[in-house]
Amino acid sequence: MNQALAGIDFAPVIPLWLLAGLAVLAALALVPALLRLTRDAQGARRWQPARGAWLRALAFAALLLALANPRLVEETRQTRPDIALLVVDRSDSAGLNARPAQITAARDEIEARARRLPELELRTVEVPEGGNQGTRLFTAMERALADIPRARLAGVMALTDGQVHDVPPAPALDAPFHLLLPGQAGEVDRRIRVIEAPGFGIVGRPVELRVVVEDLGARPNEGAAARLTIRRDGQPPRVESVPVGREHRIAVPIERGGQTVVELTAETRPGEVSDLNNRSVVTINGVRDRLRVLLVSGEPHAGQRTWRRLLKADPNVDLVHFTILRPPEKDDLTPLHELALIAFPVRELFQVKLREFDLIVFDRFGNRGLLPPVYLRNIADYVRGGGALLLSVGPEFAGPTSLASTPLGQILPARPPTGPGAAQAALLEQPFRPFVTELGARHPVTENLPGANSFGPDGANLAEATWGRWYRALRADARAGSTVMQGPGNSPLMVLDRVGEGRVALMLSDHIWLWSRGHEGGGPQQELLRRIAHWTMKEPELEEEDLTARIEHGSMTVTRRSLEPGALPEIAVTTPDGATSRHMPVARGAGRAVVEMPANQAGVWQASDGRRTAFAAADAPNPMEVADLRADAAPLTPLAAATGGAVRWLGNGETPLVPELRRVAPGRDAQGTGWIGLRRNGDHSVTGITALPLLPPWLALPMVLGLALLAWRREGR
Repeated sequence: MNQALAGIDFAPVIPLWLLAGLAVLAALALVPALLRLTRDAQGARRWQPARGAWLRALAFAALLLALANPRLVEETRQTRPDIALLVVDRSDSAGLNARPAQITAARDEIEARARRLPELELRTVEVPEGGNQGTRLFTAMERALADIPRARLAGVMALTDGQVHDVPPAPALDAPFHLLLPGQAGEVDRRIRVIEAPGFGIVGRPVELRVVVEDLGARPNEGAAARLTIRRDGQPPRVESVPVGREHRIAVPIERGGQTVVELTAETRPGEVSDLNNRSVVTINGVRDRLRVLLVSGEPHAGQRTWRRLLKADPNVDLVHFTILRPPEKDDLTPLHELALIAFPVRELFQVKLREFDLIVFDRFGNRGLLPPVYLRNIADYVRGGGALLLSVGPEFAGPTSLASTPLGQILPARPPTGPGAAQAALLEQPFRPFVTELGARHPVTENLPGANSFGPDGANLAEATWGRWYRALRADARAGSTVMQGPGNSPLMVLDRVGEGRVALMLSDHIWLWSRGHEGGGPQQELLRRIAHWTMKEPELEEEDLTARIEHGSMTVTRRSLEPGALPEIAVTTPDGATSRHMPVARGAGRAVVEMPANQAGVWQASDGRRTAFAAADAPNPMEVADLRADAAPLTPLAAATGGAVRWLGNGETPLVPELRRVAPGRDAQGTGWIGLRRNGDHSVTGITALPLLPPWLALPMVLGLALLAWRREGR
């Protein structure tokens, strides 16, 4: 819009300081003429201006005015429209219940009203969901304000639920800030807050969670209580009554290694905004305490140190190691009081404290009568009840002292041949490289071992092993379990088996120590033995028949692992709200099949392949956003008050109560009953200037000379 404005301006022809000096000199020159002492007719003395003094003053004034050069200036201005900013909250908390519809309707109404106001431009910016950073309203607002000249900013209007998490300590805003909130004041919200939750727990010991159930926006009630439902790994729920507003402690038993998922749900409070934050999920990683391992070496041999170094290198292992240096048949008539050897504590180890061990390792141990049958049956029962047994055997396994001929043989997955000459036939002494079987390539114990042979999709052997050779193995007949490695003539070399609740690993060679010595390049001796030991102790990452679920960055990955070939079963996935969907997994090789899908609900997700069930915890995508679901004006009220803005509620009706928009002058109130104000700044740009001198030289000179002549003539009479 163009407009013309006229005014008087001065453009002195001399510097101002010189003009001021001339004015002072003129005033001094007028003093004698204005303060002249005379006598009247009666002879009385009095002060009386001289004749022509006022004409002299007018002459001086005309001269000074001519030097000041007054002008009539006319400006042509183009006014620029003011800009108002509308900030629309589209975060998750602003999307609850009827809030999105109210915010959208209020936005449409404000934009329609702003279009009817002259000289006003409305800009709208939306605040997206901020991930784990909460609602970043001021970040979006400041980004939009960077493109708006502050001289044209009429005001800021924010359509939000008030849950803003980036309010600066002192916002730099010199225009009215108006807060428009959906709903009504006084909303109530119940939430469960986890004060402390351990990230891990010791298997067999309970851990303690500290939680509190809070009612936000409600009056404190000392006797109020709420029911809290506790569900662990999909087991039947446990319900406890907890005081509202006070800390409550929950004991959670850790029964197995790996993840334990605990879901806590507080009952819904009548009238609360949403039950979205009434649920919390805690994931606790179960780890074993210091593992107790019993290592019994039947006789000193070159590979004995291999086992000892492996187990002693792990700081989480308490190792009890015995080596049979003097078997019973060795009798050299040395008196007992002169022997420095420790007697083998058979009863204490294999009856009293047997179940205190997590793993029993027999290294080239032969049955020479040291372990009576009752103790060997104890070991077998220990394994069936969930224990772990690992045997590394040598020539003794094929002879008369073989453990396969004892009650322990009932749980061994392979037996040496029997009959005349069987012991000699079972001993294979020839160079060979251990060979990972096709089944072993799928088993986590031998999968992807460095230097191992590899198989193609059709099962063909693609590459030979590159590790060093061994020189002795035992021929045995595998009758159970999984043969993951083979020796000479495709005979079983390593067999793994599940017996009852426990596990047994049988290594049919005592030459793995050659790898540790670097013979012919060595091999992954330490890694292989570590995997065998941890598999027998049921470490979760080495389960060959398993189903796991993991949620990261809003995506759920279900991994099925199995040694069984054939068609893959469907995976049934149950969301936290109870909906079930079925998905066909995609084979990824090595016995793995994967299902990937979005996980956009907070809570416990369940996956099942018909035999196994896995659970995964999905936290709230934005914990700051769901911490308080009330529409609350408190975070932004100080800013509205400091800038003269208003706080208005849109109500709960279908049509939001949008206040009227008015233009107000700077310094005037920016709010009132039923209306909010947008400042009228009057910013403009000058497009043209016209200046007309009011006292040009041709007029000033005769006027000054005329007044001076009249003053001289008047004073000369």
